[in-house]
Amino acid sequence: MTPRILVVDDEAPIVALLRYNLKKAGFDVDEAMDGQEALTLCAERAPDLMVLDWMLPSVSGVEVCRRLRRAPEHRNLPIIMLTARGEEGDRVRGLDAGADDYVTKPFSPSELVARIRAVLRRIRPALSADALDYADLHMDLAAYRVTRNGRPIQLGPREYTLLRHLMEHPGRVFSREQLLNAVWGQDIFVEPRTVDVHIRRLRKVLNGVGEIDLIRTVRLAGYALDTE
Repeated sequence: MTPRILVVDDEAPIVALLRYNLKKAGFDVDEAMDGQEALTLCAERAPDLMVLDWMLPSVSGVEVCRRLRRAPEHRNLPIIMLTARGEEGDRVRGLDAGADDYVTKPFSPSELVARIRAVLRRIRPALSADALDYADLHMDLAAYRVTRNGRPIQLGPREYTLLRHLMEHPGRVFSREQLLNAVWGQDIFVEPRTVDVHIRRLRKVLNGVGEIDLIRTVRLAGYALDTE
């Protein structure tokens, strides 16, 4: 799956520059011009990483960062702050608010792309892997095969894509709407309860006798791949 980057900046030239360089580097790009729009987009279609300006209309970048870190479904979202505020105190505030990296303007697009790749490799190593592993679950991305404790797991296309999305974000809680967008796509109308049906199918084939349930249901929030 191509990593999707959410660019949040109220300067159109900066957004255009980032869009061009990120797409050239092979990323999908979503855009938001203010903090509230960024929070809304995160709720509707969770990105793989956010590039976030500090000085934004409606809700500041630092406040966006704080709110996302308080939300269970976004707690592990990688965030790189991109801002003209380059003082040491500002950098400390940004990192304390939950940013994973801090880049000051003016910036080098190639350096920013390199930092994005570095953060993704550190936080989501699955993006550069040929296989995914979580607990005793193994997914061979090249052969499209899934095993648990060496036992073959037979999955349909939707269940496979759903499981892959969860394995790429272990521990992260996704709402039904976020899973629908990630697995079925934004332009296809599917009832949110369809996710429940496919989660039940996944549990049925994944969980053998004596094996723990790897899919956690979070009441009023959604689902996560989580052993705890």
